[in-house]
Amino acid sequence: MTTTEPHDWQVVRRLAPEVLGALARRYGHFDACEDAVQEALLAAARQWPAEGWPASPKAWLLTVASRRLTDALRSDEARRRREEAEAAMTAVPDVESGPSGDDTLTLLFLCCHPALPPASQLALTLRAVGGLTTAEIARAFLVPEATMAQRISRAKQHIKSAGATFRLPPKAEFDVRLHVVLHVLYLIFNEGYTATSGTNLARDELTAEAIRLTRIVLRLVPDDGEVAGLLALMLLTEARRPARIGPDGSLVPLDEQDRTRWDAGAIAEGVALVSGALAGKPLGPYQVQAAIAAVHDEAAGAEDTDWPQILALYGVLERLAPNPVITLNRAVALAMVHGPRAGLDLVDTLSADDRLAASHHVDSVRAHLLELAGDHAAALADYQLAARRTGSLPERQHLLRRASRLR
Repeated sequence: MTTTEPHDWQVVRRLAPEVLGALARRYGHFDACEDAVQEALLAAARQWPAEGWPASPKAWLLTVASRRLTDALRSDEARRRREEAEAAMTAVPDVESGPSGDDTLTLLFLCCHPALPPASQLALTLRAVGGLTTAEIARAFLVPEATMAQRISRAKQHIKSAGATFRLPPKAEFDVRLHVVLHVLYLIFNEGYTATSGTNLARDELTAEAIRLTRIVLRLVPDDGEVAGLLALMLLTEARRPARIGPDGSLVPLDEQDRTRWDAGAIAEGVALVSGALAGKPLGPYQVQAAIAAVHDEAAGAEDTDWPQILALYGVLERLAPNPVITLNRAVALAMVHGPRAGLDLVDTLSADDRLAASHHVDSVRAHLLELAGDHAAALADYQLAARRTGSLPERQHLLRRASRLR
């Protein structure tokens, strides 16, 4: 141990998927490897604050997790001989890592194994690669935490029984699993950009990790328009982050942001990516979402936003990937082009959609459109309802501030 100075535990959390990937590559036994990594993280939480941080946190975690794993494997009498042979680190040749020697990408594809149903693929990857807690994943899927815990546990068992190896998938499976991988990276980014709970609006380590992993995937499949579209969407969205959070941690809505604080370099890269992706490649939802983000980012001010173009793009997106969240976003664009009542009529069609029953977003959008329509009493009630339903403290405070203006 080298120091007792404060360190960033979020950095340690980001190391967990790398340690898990290294263990799974060397030993297999994904479920046992994840348990060992969690035990190593708990040991670090107990020891490092008292004894000081190691010179290499990743090496420390890998050593401790390896010891816990080999102890667990040796305790299984039925497989004692095979596990003891595997436990000697020098006895097992390394399996080739993913691009740039990054085990995290291979881990990502392992979690998206075809033996798992899509919902389990997403949940397991968010846990093992994204570093999200079971509670955070449960909120993302709008299911109880206990249900999600069971889903993740079953997913790990299915990986084990399927005999999955720690390698990138064969070409026949690659495209199907890539689709799931992109969806997972999208969810990780969204959780980082707007945390579903807690006192912080954003979780920068998650958005950074989602962008990093998407760059790796794009290097692997540079001609895939949807991979490029997803990376463009992330960059164009993340570019606004410096102006999106006030000095006190409060949420600053898009139309009130100081656009001179946006990251011009990220915007330029994102626009170039989406322009290239839209040129001659099959059109997909991520490319269209990136195009919408680009229209917002290229407007000099909120009043300069090309809402008719955004509305048209949402129409295309809704045809490509019908989804109530997309319809809700289209309602905002519709209101900006044809007036708030037109947007409210579309929002009303979503009131019975069970997929949004646990979300505060419908109430928030309805409140905003009612405010634009001049119905302040109804807007006040919906802002307050949305504030009660969100798990994010900054979002709650923002909604209550909007409500207080209408009293």
